[in-house]
Amino acid sequence: MVKKRESRVQQESESPLKALREELDMSQEEFGRQIGTSARTVSRWEAGDSVPTFTIIQMKALDRLLRFKGKSIQELPDSFGPPHRSPSQT
Repeated sequence: MVKKRESRVQQESESPLKALREELDMSQEEFGRQIGTSARTVSRWEAGDSVPTFTIIQMKALDRLLRFKGKSIQELPDSFGPPHRSPSQT
């Protein structure tokens, strides 16, 4: 199977959470299960339909996933939603 290469516009508008999840090589379902939430919630976070909020247990689970990849929670962006487009980008 050949993966389609995303255009620059698609990459720039991608959610940092989605990029992180893909870097971890996890589906929305797997990622949600690992941090204690549903795939639908992960999908809403990635799409910017809702703002991610994490419990302490979820933050600890996310920290474990990040450590597995040699990263730290300090490296995470302040927002996980997709970047907002200005009117000139539409």
